[in-house]
Amino acid sequence: MSITPDTKDWTWVLERPCVECGFDPAAQGLDDLPRLVHDTAMTWSEVLARGDVGERPAPDVWSPLEYGCHVRDVHVLFAQRLRLMLDEDEPTFANWDQDATAVKSDYGNQDATEVAIELIEAAGSVAGIYAAVTDATRGRRGLRSNGDVFSVESLGSYHLHDVVHHLHDVGAGDG
Repeated sequence: MSITPDTKDWTWVLERPCVECGFDPAAQGLDDLPRLVHDTAMTWSEVLARGDVGERPAPDVWSPLEYGCHVRDVHVLFAQRLRLMLDEDEPTFANWDQDATAVKSDYGNQDATEVAIELIEAAGSVAGIYAAVTDATRGRRGLRSNGDVFSVESLGSYHLHDVVHHLHDVGAGDG
């Protein structure tokens, strides 16, 4: 059975806590992101070392490996978007179909050890960009293809929620 594409608009997580994973956007700020992105990457490396990492808990639910691939790619995507926001005035982000990427990249058949390394590297890269944001650049804006507007700061919170939420999805989140 294939995965049902996620078509939810998750931008509400910028306004209130996520009842599913416990993420609270008010509990951390931009200055916390480098540490939190690093810490979650370390937890993801533990998830990706599980003996059953490639097993789906249900036919229509991603395996921890597939979620790890997704999180790796999320870090890469958000690093690209963050660089655009810091380099250009109000860039519009290209649409990203996460479900098509999962199929095209064959997430379920990737090597978990390689994914862990790539995830840690991607997390380190985006964490470094967040660490370089200044008071003068934290409010710079970018637009999603659907018109949603993000500041550097809100993009970081949105990004962190995705990573934390998926740790919850694989039973490794603590809220």
